[in-house]
Amino acid sequence: MSKTMASTPTVTPPQRDPADVAPAESYRPSDPVWVYRDGWRAGVIEASSPRAVTVTYRPGGNLGTGVDTFTAPYVTSRFDSDPALDQRGLRLVRRHPLNRGPLA
Repeated sequence: MSKTMASTPTVTPPQRDPADVAPAESYRPSDPVWVYRDGWRAGVIEASSPRAVTVTYRPGGNLGTGVDTFTAPYVTSRFDSDPALDQRGLRLVRRHPLNRGPLA
């Protein structure tokens, strides 16, 4: 089966079919994901390893974010848009740190 999830997951990590759990190392930075922390939360991958992923996620209903490490059963791909997280990733990609502008 695919690691993709079209909307907020409805099962908790212990209820997930192991065949539906993608390996942690299959995720890449900026991948949009759902993470399980007192319910499924929108997040974005920061880093991955064979054992876990580091994710910036929205821990509640506000625009604040948290960063934490999750093992594979607690993560799944996300296609739903989250403007606070997804736009953040676009801004990071579009930065030009070496272009100092007219004040350089």
